[in-house]
Amino acid sequence: MTEPAAQGWARSGKLWVLMITAFIDMVGLLMVIPLLPFYAKSLGQGGLIVGMLVSSFAVAQLLTAPMWGRMSDTYGRRPALLVGLGASAIAYVIFGFALQLPHPLFFLFLSRLVQGAGGGTVSVIQAYVADSTTPDERAKALGWLSAATNAGVAIGPVLGSRTHMLGAQGPGLLAAGLCVLNMAFAWRFLHESRDMREAAASKADTGPRPRSRDAIVHVVSHSHEPASRLIWIYAIAMGAFQGVTSMLALYLAVRFKVTAETIGYFFAYTGVISVLTRALILGPMIDRYGEARLSRIGSALLATGIAALAFTRPIADPARVAAMLGGALPPSAVAFLPYLPLALAVALLPLGTAFTFPCVTAMLSRVIASRERGLYMGVQQTFGGLARVLFPVLFGFLFDRYLPLPFLLAALLVVFTIWLGLGMEGYVKPKPV
Repeated sequence: MTEPAAQGWARSGKLWVLMITAFIDMVGLLMVIPLLPFYAKSLGQGGLIVGMLVSSFAVAQLLTAPMWGRMSDTYGRRPALLVGLGASAIAYVIFGFALQLPHPLFFLFLSRLVQGAGGGTVSVIQAYVADSTTPDERAKALGWLSAATNAGVAIGPVLGSRTHMLGAQGPGLLAAGLCVLNMAFAWRFLHESRDMREAAASKADTGPRPRSRDAIVHVVSHSHEPASRLIWIYAIAMGAFQGVTSMLALYLAVRFKVTAETIGYFFAYTGVISVLTRALILGPMIDRYGEARLSRIGSALLATGIAALAFTRPIADPARVAAMLGGALPPSAVAFLPYLPLALAVALLPLGTAFTFPCVTAMLSRVIASRERGLYMGVQQTFGGLARVLFPVLFGFLFDRYLPLPFLLAALLVVFTIWLGLGMEGYVKPKPV
């Protein structure tokens, strides 16, 4: 029996090299993201500024993602990825010294913009995987790749919190060092996946070429087509998730008194769940339910977890509740009880995204031609980037007015994506020979 393509690719070393590259990149990214709300808070800012800081990354990513896609289609995935990693290293250095500079808020925004410009290479990494796997194994390979990135989600925040105790420069400088190390690793071990003969033929073709603007307009004007629907699903769900994540640290600080030194453990908790789900559960679930149905299951789990956060709060008077229970539980145990639904609600976020986003991206790679794969992966990131711009700012505004509002709105939007995905099975089934 022929070995599955994703396993063969992994054994040849290509997938593992890309996974290590993505893992190190995510460790650096998550060392700084959980600290942003606390940095903003130390400067006297609230939820709106935190949302804008998160969105500034997405603004730069929104503008650069199609450019990275075209560049990788024309010149190869590897050069595009290396340039993006270099931009991230510069951003981390700026972040490390931002609070010591004359206008710290300006430099926090600058670091996010530079990092977002490098972050447009997400579409390049996705195209890397799509180049090297068969359609049937693509979602599983993307799941393994995202498992590696979520291992970075689990480790990065803890490293960020620990190095923050050594000084404000610690997290940024360590993240920059990791990024330089990652560039050296990718330069040495990551080989080109793009068919450069096809790329050369495409460059030699003097006919009209697809442009990012045309592809974006096509998604808007032909929203009923499968590729457009998948891009909308990705963008709306990603925006809702990103908006909630941008407010999660403030939510935990306001309701559960979490600090900059302890926030890393919450992100590590979600990262571990995401890694285990994508590495051990995603593949069997795809085999059982298929990509289209599993993406809807993931959206349902994501919406449930987000909605539950709106209603989860600590008990104001544990001693009084313990007395009402007749002393069956001590006040300390009663005070701990709200953390159980909080842990379950937070766990549903990485579980839902693990089932949703790899499946949606894999389905998108099925319904577009290989010569335009980088372009449309970039367009997907453009729409996702626009959502990452708008949602954190909107959610920060709503959070400052009434804490549950952003979580309830996000849950409703994710439910809407389930409706958008109905009937997608007919477009992604393998064609009969």
